[in-house]
Amino acid sequence: MSEDSVWLSEAVRRIEADYNRSADTHLIRVDLPRHPGITLYLKDESSHPTGSLKHRLARSLFLYALCNAWIGPDTCLIEASSGSTAVSEAYFARMLGLRFIAVVPTTTAPPKLEAIRFYGGEIHMVDDPRSVYQVARNLAHDAKGHYLDQFTYAERATDWRGNNNIAESIFAQMAHEERPIPDWIVCGAGTGGTSATIGRFIRYQRHATRLCVADPMASIFHRHFADRTVTTLPEARGSCIEGIGRPRVEPSFVPSVIDRMIAVEDHESIGAMRAISRHLGRRVGGSSGTNLWACAGIIAEMAAAGRSGSIITLLCDGGERYGCTYYDDHWLAERGINWSSAAASVATLFENHARSAEA
Repeated sequence: MSEDSVWLSEAVRRIEADYNRSADTHLIRVDLPRHPGITLYLKDESSHPTGSLKHRLARSLFLYALCNAWIGPDTCLIEASSGSTAVSEAYFARMLGLRFIAVVPTTTAPPKLEAIRFYGGEIHMVDDPRSVYQVARNLAHDAKGHYLDQFTYAERATDWRGNNNIAESIFAQMAHEERPIPDWIVCGAGTGGTSATIGRFIRYQRHATRLCVADPMASIFHRHFADRTVTTLPEARGSCIEGIGRPRVEPSFVPSVIDRMIAVEDHESIGAMRAISRHLGRRVGGSSGTNLWACAGIIAEMAAAGRSGSIITLLCDGGERYGCTYYDDHWLAERGINWSSAAASVATLFENHARSAEA
C-alpha cells in the first residue's frame, strides 16, 4: 500500500472508532395532558460530542470524501456554514490533523465561532450569506484543498437505507412504545440532507409515517415545495434562525420525499424554543423551536379530528450557543421579535386543565 492509502485507511478507522465510542442520542417522551391520545417525542441531537445534529452530517461528509479519495494527509478542508456543521467538521479535521477553514456569515452566533476555534478551525467571515458558497470554492481552489460542500453532498453522503442513520435510530427507539410507528416526523431543512434521509427511509421501510419539514418564513424551501419553478429567495433579509432555511434551493433538498411543509415566523420559533426549554429545564436552540411550532399545529389538527398517535421531532442543538442572541431579551427586542404570546401558546401543550384554570 502507498503512504496515502495507509493514511486514508487510518483516517477512516479513527472516524469509525470515534462513532463506536459514542452512544446513540436520546429519545425524550413528552406527555401532552390536554391530548392524552397524542404523544410527542424529542430526538435529542444535542448530546453528540460536538453538540448538534450536524455531527452526523460531518461524519458522513468526511467518510464520503475519504472514500472518494478527495482528502489526503495534507489536504486543507473548507466549508460554507452557518456554524454548527463547521463546528463538527473542525472536530473531525483536528482528529485527522488537517487544516480546516469555515466560511461563515458575520451574523453567526459568537459561541459557535469560539467552538470552531476550540477544535482548531479557522474563521473566514462574509457579510452576505449568499456569497459563502463561492468564497468557499475560491478558498479551496487557492489552497489546493477540498471544499466539503455540505449543501451538495448531504443527501448522498448518508446511507438512507440504514447503517445507523437518524431515521433508523428513531424507529428502533420507538419499537417498544405504545404507538411505535409515528404518524409524523417533523424536522427542519438547512442542506436538506436530514429530510432526504428520513423521507427515503420511511418509503424504503414502507411505513405509514408522514414527513413534515418546518421552514422559516424567510426561506426558499417552502416556496419551492409549493412551486418548483421558484428557486431563489427575493427578499434581502433572511431568518434569524441559524442552521435552517436558505436563500436558494440547495442541491441536497429533495422535495419529492416530503409530505408537507409548514412555514414558521421567527417569533413563533423563538416562543416555542422558550416554552420547550422551560418545560425541559434546559435550553435548546432556535431550530428546535421551529420544529416544535410545526408540531403544535399538527397536534391541534389531530386533536380536532379526534385522532390519536405519536409525533417525533428533533432537538437540533442545545441553547448554550445562543445566550447572547435568542435568550437575550434585549437582542430580540432590537429586532422586533415579540415571542411571548407564541411561548404562552406552546406552553399550554404541557399543562393540564386544572393547572391552567388555577393560573
